[in-house]
Amino acid sequence: MAITSERWIDPGRLQAQIDDLAEFGARGETGVARLVYAPEWVAAQNQIAAWMTEAGLRVERDTVGNVWGYLDGRQSGEPLVVSGSHIDSQNPGGRFDGALGVLAAINALAALRERHGQPERTLAALSLVEEEASRFSTANFWGSRAIIGRIGAEEPKRLRGYDGVTMAEAMRDAGLDPNRIPEAKRDDIGVFIELHIEQGPYLEQADLPVGIVERVTGYRQYLVTLEGEANHAGTTPMDLRRDPMAGAAEIISGVVNTAHRMGRPAVTTIGRIHAQPNERAVIPRQVSFTVDARSPLPGQRERLLARHEALIREVADRRDLTLSLRVDSDRRPVLADPVLVEIIAEAASEAGVPAMRMTSGAVHDSMQLAEIARMAMIFVRSRGGISHSPEEFTSTEDAADGTEVLARALYRLGYA
Repeated sequence: MAITSERWIDPGRLQAQIDDLAEFGARGETGVARLVYAPEWVAAQNQIAAWMTEAGLRVERDTVGNVWGYLDGRQSGEPLVVSGSHIDSQNPGGRFDGALGVLAAINALAALRERHGQPERTLAALSLVEEEASRFSTANFWGSRAIIGRIGAEEPKRLRGYDGVTMAEAMRDAGLDPNRIPEAKRDDIGVFIELHIEQGPYLEQADLPVGIVERVTGYRQYLVTLEGEANHAGTTPMDLRRDPMAGAAEIISGVVNTAHRMGRPAVTTIGRIHAQPNERAVIPRQVSFTVDARSPLPGQRERLLARHEALIREVADRRDLTLSLRVDSDRRPVLADPVLVEIIAEAASEAGVPAMRMTSGAVHDSMQLAEIARMAMIFVRSRGGISHSPEEFTSTEDAADGTEVLARALYRLGYA
């Protein structure tokens, strides 16, 4: 397979699309607030579809709003080779998280079409509906879950966003019918490669533009609710209190320190906390908080979760607090396909792009699609390891390097 060392990707075109897409839901100078099914999200997906058409791709939208752009191959009936990510954001987030992976896929397929014409196997760019859970707290991979058939019949009516709107209502507002969600399921995807900013410091510390992901972390997300007894802050003796805030403080400190003592790559985060009543001079009646615990190592993940749950129950029992421990999301670590990892490594070497193999500490749509397809990921350096923030930044050069590697990997998968 003879391929020249000349670069295939136009960095200027890629950067212009990054900047243009960031105008949809722009917040301040660099922030983006583009929540699933909101008007700015709809407009952004329309722009993505237009860029796919300009790239010479055949465009389709499925029943949840995922946008597909196909570079049709000569061989019909072969499983699809797909690359993409999501365009929804945190509230607010930055312009690179998710969006870069969608634009990289479009630019890679445009370059392949321009240089090599029609592939043997159909290649597709995919702009997924939702990944961030920034509007619906437990939507979690709405677009990719629809593709693998993992959205329950009652979910659209049950899920209610921070704005009070149900998922079903939000879909209808975007011109979609929630009753048709099952039609989005696919069984024809053979490969899924997701390019994404790293969202961590490792590539920057190694002074490398690109990472090749071998494993995506496993995680479990809890909602912990402790209920005690509300009472006066000045008149209630310490030994007679049933104080859920004191219990929460002990648990929060304990689980974070547990992960710290276990060492890398185990991590635990408390992201949200809510007290009722939330008053200065009142012992709360109830405190709820989230726990996000992760490790890409299966054994370490199980030990971390067991220690967390034992501590939570012990503190609640000792302090005479009623405990509700709800698991909102739970995924074991996912391995990337080793053959795809090698193909990406060869593509990076061929393109002259320095790269390292690594683990993803963040979760991605690729974890869902790994249930039905061979999966791999390409990471691109993120300045300061910052993500989920208007401050996230990836240079034009690094974005183009990652897209170059993606294009050459897709060539090997689609044209050989």
